[in-house]
Amino acid sequence: MHKEMDMTSGNIFKKLIVYAIPLVFTGILQLLYTAADLVICGMFGSENSTAAISSTNSLIHLIINLFMGLSVGANVLMARCYGEKNKEKGQRVVYTAMVFSVIVGIGVGAFGFFFSKYFLEMMGTTSDVIHLSTQYLQIYFLGLPFSMIYNFGASILRATGDTKRPFIYLALSGIFNVLFNILFVVGFSMDVPGVALGTIISQVISAVFIVIHLFRSNGFFHFKLSELRLYGSEALEIARIGLPAGLQGVIFSLSNVLIQSSVNSLGTNVVGGNGAAGSLEGFVYISMNSIAQSCVAFVSANFGAKNKENIKKSVLYSSGLVIVMNFVVGFIILLFQNQLLSLYVHNEEALNAGRQRLIIIIATYFLCGLMDTYANSLRGIGYSVLPMIVSLCGACGLRIIWIFTIFPIEKFHNIQGLALSYPISWIITAIVQFIFFVTMFKKIGLKKQIEL
Repeated sequence: MHKEMDMTSGNIFKKLIVYAIPLVFTGILQLLYTAADLVICGMFGSENSTAAISSTNSLIHLIINLFMGLSVGANVLMARCYGEKNKEKGQRVVYTAMVFSVIVGIGVGAFGFFFSKYFLEMMGTTSDVIHLSTQYLQIYFLGLPFSMIYNFGASILRATGDTKRPFIYLALSGIFNVLFNILFVVGFSMDVPGVALGTIISQVISAVFIVIHLFRSNGFFHFKLSELRLYGSEALEIARIGLPAGLQGVIFSLSNVLIQSSVNSLGTNVVGGNGAAGSLEGFVYISMNSIAQSCVAFVSANFGAKNKENIKKSVLYSSGLVIVMNFVVGFIILLFQNQLLSLYVHNEEALNAGRQRLIIIIATYFLCGLMDTYANSLRGIGYSVLPMIVSLCGACGLRIIWIFTIFPIEKFHNIQGLALSYPISWIITAIVQFIFFVTMFKKIGLKKQIEL
C-alpha cells in the first residue's frame, strides 16, 4: 500500500520526478537487453552477428510499440479509476488487462514466428545475415507473451503510482539476461540464437515476478486467480484508448521499416553502424519517453479527480523535463560516441555511419520527446484517436514522402540523408500536437468524463 502514490495533490513537480526516475531506469534496462545482445555478439559472435540483430530492430520495435500502446490503454483507465477512487472498476481493469495481454501476446507471437523470414525478405535484408536474423526474430516471438505479461502488469502498478517495483523486477531479470547471454554465446558458442534465448529467459523471469506481486497486492486492488476473466466493458475501454496508440506506434514502426530497408541498400557495414547508433539513441529516447509516460499517468489521474490545474502543471513540467533529459543524456553519448560505438562495430565505415546519424538525431531528439508528451496528454484527457491521426499524417507521412522523393537524390542517398527525415517530421508533428492539446484542454469542464 505504501508503494502507491497520490498523483492528484501535493507537489506535482516533485512527485513527477519521483515517479519518473524508476521509469527511466526501467527503460534503460530494457534497452540494455538489446545492447547486451549486440555487444556480446560483436565481441564473441560471428562476423555478421551485429548486423543480423540490427536488421531485426525495426520489426521488434513495431511489435513493442503495438503492445506498449495497448498497455497505455490499461494505464490510462487504471489511473483514472485511481483518481476517482473507484476500486470496483479498477479491479475489473486489472483482470481484463492481464487476460488481454496473454491472448494477444500468444496470437501475435505465433503469427510473427511463422512469418519472420518473410518480413525480413520484404525489408531487403541482405543474404549474408538473413539466416541469423530469422533465427533471432523467431526466438524473440516465442517469448512475446511473457514480455506482454510484464508490460501490462507493470502498467497497472504504475497507474497507482508504483514505478519502483517494476524497475526492481526488471533489474533482477536483466542480470539473468546478461549472464545467460555470456553462457550461451561464450560458453556454448550459440552466437545470435544464444542471445535471443537469453532474452526470452529473462522475460519469463520478469513476468513471473510481476504476477507474484499482483497476487500479493493488498492496496488499491487485489488479484485472485478464481476471479480472473475478461470484462467486456473494460476491455472495450482499454481498446478505445490503447488501440489508437498502438496503431500509431505500429505505423511509426512501419515508416522505420521503410527506413531500415533504405539503410539495407547502403551495405552491411552501414547497417551495423546504423544499428549501433540506434541502440545508443534509444537511451536518450527512453529517458524522454519515461517522462511522457509519467505525464499520461498524472494527467489521467487528475482527469479522474477533476483537477484541471494539476493537468496543466503535469504537462508543463513534463515538457521541461523532456528537454533536460535530451541534452543531459545526449551530451554524455556524444562525448563518448567513439568509445560507445566501438562496443558494437569495429570497422571505420560502420563507425563513421554511426557518428553521422548520432549527431543529427541526438541534437534534435527533444522534439520527439515533446511530440510524445503532447500526444500522451491528449490521451490522458480522453482523446486517443486525435493524436494518432496527427502523428500518422505528420511524422509517418512525411518520412515516407522523404524516402520516396528526397532519399533517391544522390546528395541525400546516404545515412545523413535518411537521418534528416526524423527531425523534420518531429518538429511539425510536435507543433500540431501542442495546438490540439491546448484547444481540447480549454474545452474540458471536467463535469463528466469525455467520450472517447
